[in-house]
Amino acid sequence: QVQLVESGGGLVQAGGSLRLSCAASGSIFSINVMHWYRQAPGKQHELVAFITSGGDTNYADSVKGRFTISRDNAKNTGYLQMNSLKPEDTGVYYCNADVRSHSYPLGNTYWGQGTQVTVSS
Repeated sequence: QVQLVESGGGLVQAGGSLRLSCAASGSIFSINVMHWYRQAPGKQHELVAFITSGGDTNYADSVKGRFTISRDNAKNTGYLQMNSLKPEDTGVYYCNADVRSHSYPLGNTYWGQGTQVTVSS
């Protein structure tokens, strides 16, 4: 069974930085695309960034120039470096990945449990 576990959230002042991690575990062959989403109170899920298996990246306009998504394929781990944080970045951050595994050799989508990011003004 594949699991995604996020870590690195917390409370930070505006202008500060956090680095989120998303570690995948289980009988994994490879990870295709990996996404980071966030959900602010009272709002819908918002796609923050994604990274393909080849390293291509894409960002929401609201985080361009401040956030950087990366991955370490050897560790089956993805990262989201968040700099110049703003109060509007507050929310629960989730990673989502399409994972090829022993159970799903063609791939299956998994979600992490989420990690809270709170940016104070």
